[in-house]
Amino acid sequence: MSQRLVEIWVGVFVAIGLAAMMVLALQVSGLTELRQPPGYYVTAKFDNVGGLREKAPVSMAGVRVGRVEEIRLDPESHQAEVRLRINERFGAIPADSAAAIYTAGLLGEQYVGLEPGWETEPLSDGDRITETQSAVVLERIIGQFVTSMQD
Repeated sequence: MSQRLVEIWVGVFVAIGLAAMMVLALQVSGLTELRQPPGYYVTAKFDNVGGLREKAPVSMAGVRVGRVEEIRLDPESHQAEVRLRINERFGAIPADSAAAIYTAGLLGEQYVGLEPGWETEPLSDGDRITETQSAVVLERIIGQFVTSMQD
C-alpha cells in the first residue's frame, strides 16, 4: 500500500512540475498574459504593416506601453487598420502622437513605436492615431536598389 502511495505522490509532483513549466513558457514567450492590466484601445491605419503580427509590442521611448490587439484590412480605404491596446498606467500619451512600424534588429520582429506629440489632451479609449508611418519592406528597398544600379 505504501508503494502505491509513493507512486501517486510522484505522479502529482510531476504533473505540478509540467504545469509550472507550461505557465513559465507561456509567460516568457508572451503568447498569453495571465495578468492583463487594465487598458484602453486606440486604432491606427497604415499603408503597409509588413510582418507586424498580433500581440506585437507597442513601445514609446523604448518602454513597452501596450500590445497590438488586432490587424484587419479596412474595406473602404484598403489600408491595414491596427488596433492597439495601451496599458492604463500610460494614460498620459498625447492625442496627437504618431505611430510607426519598426523592426527590432536587422531581421527581427516588428513592433509599433509611438512618438509623443505636443497636445495636452491624452489619448482615450476609441481614439484614432492619424499620423502613421508604414513598415519599411526590405524586399522593396532591395528591388529599388537593384533597378537603380541597372540604370
